[in-house]
Amino acid sequence: MSLLSVKNLGVTLRNRTVFEDISFSVPKGEFIGLIGPNGAGKTTLMRASLGLLPHTGNSTIAEMSARDRAHAVAWMPQSREIAWPISVERIVALGRLPHLGAGQKMPPQDQAHVDAAISRLGLDAFRARAASRLSGGEQARALIARSIAQDTPLLMADEPIAGLDPAHQISTMQVFSELAKEGHAVVVSIHDLGLAARHCTRLILLAKGGILADGKPRDVLTPDLMAEAFGISVWHEETEQGPVFQPLEVVS
Repeated sequence: MSLLSVKNLGVTLRNRTVFEDISFSVPKGEFIGLIGPNGAGKTTLMRASLGLLPHTGNSTIAEMSARDRAHAVAWMPQSREIAWPISVERIVALGRLPHLGAGQKMPPQDQAHVDAAISRLGLDAFRARAASRLSGGEQARALIARSIAQDTPLLMADEPIAGLDPAHQISTMQVFSELAKEGHAVVVSIHDLGLAARHCTRLILLAKGGILADGKPRDVLTPDLMAEAFGISVWHEETEQGPVFQPLEVVS
């Protein structure tokens, strides 16, 4: 079952074509990493797919009403500073708003989603702390928890692990992987190709105004494609601990 279908999507911003004729689908159980060089249009593609930017072509989610969209997909944008001096628990609880009626108090089943998301992101010790007093990385984890608490079939996040320390980068990628295994689908833009190689089930490589490759990490993270898209040489090996991928040098 496809949770998102994009056909012939194109975006032009400030008289510049960012990309055109983009087509892909997102089925249940996939953890998709959207990769590509700076300026390739990763953020633009995600926002257009959600109907947040003018575009040509079609996206099944962009065509939904705002209410239906809130039940279909949780969206975490790249900008994630929290200015409100409210608790982490209340920030995470905002993810349940699409499921509540106007003025409705949080019922136990919704509170259970909030509690589970807080625990999943290792935020139990921060539950009562003002979110505005957290570090940047802690705020990012709180917002990821909010998206998870929304409990939608699809979760999309723009560079969700940027600014996290290595341990929390790994644990967050593991959470996304677990969500996919549970039957959700997750799409994230990501620059850390090593973590993408280890945790994503599929990579979409965006470059040169379109999709340069779409497939399993080992089929996308090839020396030829990495040289073409990023201008780098790479080392990629399957080990007993899983795939290990390392960018090496800039190539001319």
